[in-house]
Amino acid sequence: MDLSELKDLSHSLLTIDSAFPSCTLEEECCIGIDEAGRGPVLGPMVYGIAYCPVAKIDAVKALGAADSKQLKETDRDEILERIHNNSDYIGYCVTVLSSNYISTSMLGKQNYNLNAISHDTAIALIRRVLDKGVKVKDVYVDTVGPADKYQAKLSAIFPTLNITVASKADDKFPICGASSICAKVCRDKCMREWEFPEKGYDISNSGCGYPSDPKTKEWLRENVDKVFGFPQFVRFSWSTAELIIDKKCARVTWDEGDDDDEENNPKLSSFFKKVKKETEIPRHRFYHEQGLTSLTDF
Repeated sequence: MDLSELKDLSHSLLTIDSAFPSCTLEEECCIGIDEAGRGPVLGPMVYGIAYCPVAKIDAVKALGAADSKQLKETDRDEILERIHNNSDYIGYCVTVLSSNYISTSMLGKQNYNLNAISHDTAIALIRRVLDKGVKVKDVYVDTVGPADKYQAKLSAIFPTLNITVASKADDKFPICGASSICAKVCRDKCMREWEFPEKGYDISNSGCGYPSDPKTKEWLRENVDKVFGFPQFVRFSWSTAELIIDKKCARVTWDEGDDDDEENNPKLSSFFKKVKKETEIPRHRFYHEQGLTSLTDF
């Protein structure tokens, strides 16, 4: 799995394809979709899609495909190697969404939450496999949010496919288990080989990356810059990161106004928070004095 482009991933996402099994052009196939790293405050989230002929499901199960969370790291690596060695009938794609991509998406002007990001990534992966010419019949997806609504959404977009969205799909369907392993191995590799564009950071003592891990919290507290906040490895939209920014980062001080006035001295974290929809930025008085209004109809 080549992650050489990862060092240029600070503001975007990266999709990697395995070798393509040509038999999927002729035989009816199933695909499975799962993710790794949805909850951590550190590192990327990775979405995986695996595909194979329906007739090869038992062979995929024999490879050891199962819920990656129930397997040791060495076991996951071995299973992925088996997948590579059987590329004549099974293929996969993984999409790596960087921490910075996730946070800037979630804190943009438009409401784009993690569920919507996850759905759109899964949809893009399905389209990617279809564009390859894979003869897809069945789709199995590990749910994000209510399974029935997610299934209805996917079925409306792909009406010719038999789509099943379920909780713990990676444990129920071998092809989902395969996608889970591909995603998890990729994320683990990202975590091990991450190259900071900022200098002087070391993730060796950062824990598992989840907000509940004391080691992760300690790493965040020790690696926050008072002016620039966190390196791009951190999802600064997570509340854990926001709280540390509030507590340890410098306040922004303006020349105008009272230095003690909270309104004129906002915290650094305020620049990383989404503005509520109902909040309107007042227009400059020039527009009112000139009697100018927004044109909505031509």
